[in-house]
Amino acid sequence: MGTRSGGGRRRSTGATRVSAVAATLALIATGVACSSTEDQVPSIGYAIDNVVTSYNANTVDGAASGARQAFVRVLPGLSYIGPEGTALSDGDVGTAATVPGETLTVAYRLNPDAVYSDGVPVTCDDLVLAWAAGSGRFGQFRSASRAGYADIDRVDCQPGSKDATVVFAPGRAYAEWPALFGATALMPSHVAGRVANVPDVVGAVSSGDPDAIGRLAEFWNNGWNLVPGTADPALFPSAGPYRLDSVGESGEVVLVANDRWWGNKPGTDRIVVWPKNSDLPAHLGAGDLDVVDVGAGAIEGLSPGDGYDTVTEPSRSSEQLVLATGGVFASADARRAFASCIPRLQLFEDFGHPGFDRASGLGSGVLDSRLAQQDMLIYPTAAGVAGGRYREPDVDGARRALSASGQDAITVRVGYLAPNARRAEIVAAIAAACEPAGITVEDAGAEDWTPGSLAAGAVDAVLAGTAGAQGAAGVDSVVTPAYALASGNGTNLGGYANRRVTEIADQLAVDTSDGSRLNLTTEAENILWSDMPTIPLFAAPRATSIANGMHAAVPNHTIAGAGWNMDRWILLR
Repeated sequence: MGTRSGGGRRRSTGATRVSAVAATLALIATGVACSSTEDQVPSIGYAIDNVVTSYNANTVDGAASGARQAFVRVLPGLSYIGPEGTALSDGDVGTAATVPGETLTVAYRLNPDAVYSDGVPVTCDDLVLAWAAGSGRFGQFRSASRAGYADIDRVDCQPGSKDATVVFAPGRAYAEWPALFGATALMPSHVAGRVANVPDVVGAVSSGDPDAIGRLAEFWNNGWNLVPGTADPALFPSAGPYRLDSVGESGEVVLVANDRWWGNKPGTDRIVVWPKNSDLPAHLGAGDLDVVDVGAGAIEGLSPGDGYDTVTEPSRSSEQLVLATGGVFASADARRAFASCIPRLQLFEDFGHPGFDRASGLGSGVLDSRLAQQDMLIYPTAAGVAGGRYREPDVDGARRALSASGQDAITVRVGYLAPNARRAEIVAAIAAACEPAGITVEDAGAEDWTPGSLAAGAVDAVLAGTAGAQGAAGVDSVVTPAYALASGNGTNLGGYANRRVTEIADQLAVDTSDGSRLNLTTEAENILWSDMPTIPLFAAPRATSIANGMHAAVPNHTIAGAGWNMDRWILLR
C-alpha cells in the first residue's frame, strides 16, 4: 500500500524547528486513532491559490487550474508526486512492473478491490482512455501534455479487465514511465462512454473510430467542468479515499469520505478546498482554514500568524513570462527587446527569496535555464548559456532590438489569474523598467483568465509557473518544462514552434545519461535565448501554513501541493 504519512521540518517566525510527529504519523499510517472522536474537528479547510473549474486535471484548462491539488486523493492513480518532486508508487490502486524484452513494456495490475464510488470497478479501460487522450493520435482531445503517452505504441486491455500491458514504441523507452497513469490522470471511462454513447471505449480507441472518439473527446474536454452549486454523483464518481460531495457558490470544493474506498479510512471525514476566488483572507479570519498552500505574497491579506506553523521555500515551479509568437511578439527581435528591459535580478531580489537565503540550489539566484532546475547537476552549464545577459535592464539594447523588429514602440499586455498581489507587483516593476525603452507594459491580470488567452490574442504575455500553471506547479524533471516548449503540446501556451527544440524534448524523454542531458539542455538553451519564447525569472517561492494541532500535513512544493496526503490529515482541538 502507498504511504502518505511522512514528516517534515517547519519554520515559524524565521526559526526552524523539527516537528515531533513521527510517532503520531506511524499510528496514522496504520489507521490507528490517537484520540477520541470527540476531540476531532469534523472538517478541515484547505486553501489554494488557484481556482478549481474542472474535475479533469488533464485538459489544458484543468492542468492550469487547481484540479491536481483538489483531487489528488479523489482520483488516485498508480503513482503520486511526493515532496521531493518524483513519482512514488501507489499500491492502493495497483502495481506496475516492466516486462523483459527489446522494447519497454509495463504490466499493470489494478487492485481487485478497486471500485468507483458509484459501484463500477476501476478497470484497464480507464488506462486506455488516459492514453488515447494524451497520446496526440486523436486531435479531438485537448490534452495538456503528450509527454510519455505519445511514446506508447499500444495498451493491451480486455474491456473490464483489471490487467493491462502497455507497450512502448521501439526506441521510445520513456524514462519517467512510473509517473504515467498517476494521480488525477485516470478518469472514469465508464462515465465518458455512457454520456458519449460509446459502450465500448476500448474498442473505439483500438479501431480509431473517428465518430466515437470525437464524442468521447467532446465529453472528456468539457463534460467534467465544475459549476458552483452542483456536483452530480453520476458524473463525478471517485476512486479514492475522498469523493466530491459538492461545489459551493464561492467555488469551494467539498470532499467527503468515500464509503466504497477499499484502503485505510481517511483520518478526517470532510475536507473543504477553498480556492483563491473565495475570499481567502475572510475565511482565514473566520477560522475556516487549517492548511494554507499559496505562492508567497500572492494573496493580499492572507497572513496566518499565531496558531500556524509556516514554511516558506522555493518550489519546483519556475516563475516565468510566456510570450506570444504573434502580434507584437511575432518577431524574435521584439521578444528579445522585451527581455532586455526586464530587471530580472531586481525581480529575484524583491520577489524570489522571501524569508530564506541560499548559496546554491533552488532559490539561490536568478533562474537562467528554462529546462534545468538549480539543484540539478546539469544546471550550471545549461544556465551558463545566458552568459549573464538579460539580468539588468539594457534600455539601449531593448531599443535596438525593437527597431530591428520594425516597431518603434509596443504595448505588452501581461495576463495572469487575478488577484495575485505578487504578480501584480512584478508586472508593475517590469512596466517601470521597460517604459524608457518604448515598451508600455499593461497589467492584464483577470479573474476569468484562461490558458487560451495568449493564443487568442487577448494578452501578449502570461506570467505563470512551470507549464503555464497559475498555482502549485513543477516536478523534479527536465521533461515537463521541455514539453511546454514543444510544438503542438497543450502546455505550450505561446504556440512556439522550433523543430529542433521539439526534437530535444523528445530526446530528453528517453535519454537518461547525464552527458546527453547536459548536451541537449545546453543546445536547447542556446536556441531559446535567441528565440526567446519564454523569459525565466526565479524558482517560485511557496508558503505552506499548517494549523497547530494538525498531524500528517506535510508541505509539498510541487504540482501536487500540500494535499498530496490529505487522507492522513487529522486536526486535534
